[in-house]
Amino acid sequence: MIQRVTIRSFEQGLVFRNGEFTQILSEGTHWIFDPLRRVRVDVVSRREPWLVHDKLDLIVQSGRLSDHAAVVDLKDNQRGLVWIDGRFNRILAPGMYVYWLGSREVQVEVVNAREVRLQHDDLKNIVRVGEAARLLDICQIPRNCCGVLFIDGKYVETVAPGRYAFWKEAADSRLVEVDLRETVADVGGQDVMTADKVTLRLNVVVTYRVTDARLAVMTAEDPRQALYREAQLAVRAIIGTRELDAFLADKDAVAREIDEAVRLRATELGLAVHSVGIRDIILPGEMKDLMNKVTEAKKAAEANLIVRREETAAVQSQANTARLLAENPTLMRLRELEVLEKIATNSKLHVVLGEKGLADRITNLL
Repeated sequence: MIQRVTIRSFEQGLVFRNGEFTQILSEGTHWIFDPLRRVRVDVVSRREPWLVHDKLDLIVQSGRLSDHAAVVDLKDNQRGLVWIDGRFNRILAPGMYVYWLGSREVQVEVVNAREVRLQHDDLKNIVRVGEAARLLDICQIPRNCCGVLFIDGKYVETVAPGRYAFWKEAADSRLVEVDLRETVADVGGQDVMTADKVTLRLNVVVTYRVTDARLAVMTAEDPRQALYREAQLAVRAIIGTRELDAFLADKDAVAREIDEAVRLRATELGLAVHSVGIRDIILPGEMKDLMNKVTEAKKAAEANLIVRREETAAVQSQANTARLLAENPTLMRLRELEVLEKIATNSKLHVVLGEKGLADRITNLL
C-alpha cells in the first residue's frame, strides 16, 4: 500500500498517477501511499543532460519542469546547435527537447533553417558530429577551384575555396565545383581529308582555363567537352580547304586559324584559350613512302646541281689562270718554279737549264 522511493543526488523521480504526470521527486527517501497501485515512479539520471521519456509531452505540459529543466521546442524551419560544457555536442532536428539545469552547462542556439546555408564561426566543429551528415549537405571546395551555388535551381553566388554546409530538406541546394587551373585538351586521332584528297591524322593541343565559372556551368552540360568538339570541327573545316603541300609548308598559319575559331566559342563557354598547337601529323604509309621518294629526288637533284656548279666554277677558274699565264711569261716562270719546289720537297731532282727557258731545257727529272 505504501511505496518507498529513494532518489539519489544525481537523480530525479517522475511521478505518474493513472498515467498522468503529477510531480517531480528530488533527492531523498519518499513514501507514497498507493493502495490501488496506480502510481508509477520513473527514476531518471541527471548525469545525462537530456531528459528522454516516452511521455515527454505530458511532462512538459504539466509546467512542473520550470525549476528543474529547460524546454527547447523546435519548429519545422528551426534547428538547434548544442554546446555542453563549452564543447559542441550535437545538432537538434525539429521537435521537443528537455535538458536538466544545474548539472552541466548546456547552451542551445536556435538557427533559422530558411537560411539554407549554415554560416557559423564554429562550422568546422559543427560538421564533425554524427548528426551533421544526417541534417546537413556538407561540401568542400578545394584550393585552385571555386563553387557555383544554386538553390532551388536558381544561381545564388560563386564561392571561394572552403567548407560549406546546407540544411537538408530546407531547399534543393547544389554546389558545383569548378577547377580554375590551366588545363590541356588533347584533341587526338583526327582523320582529316585535305583539299587534294589526302587523308591524314592530326593531333591538336588546346590549352585553356575557366574565367567565368557561372557561365561555364550554365551554358553547357560539360564545357570542356563542348570545347573539345569545337576544336574537332575547326580542324576539319580548316584542313579541308588546304592542299597537303600548302598545309605542310605553313603549319603555324593553320594553328592560328584554329586558335581564332576556337577562341570565340570558348569565350561563350566561360573559358579562355591560351594557345593552340599542332602536335603530330601522321600520313598514310603509302603517302609517307611517296613523300620520302619525292624528298630524296629533290635532294639528289639539288646535290647534282651543286656538283655541276662547282665543276663549272673550277673549269672557269682554270681557263682564267691559263689565259693569265699565257699573257705574262714571267708569271709563267714563277709558276714553274713553284711546281719544281713542291716536287723537290719529296724527291731527288736534277735540272739542266738552257738559255731559252726552264721548260724547254729540262733533260733529267727524277
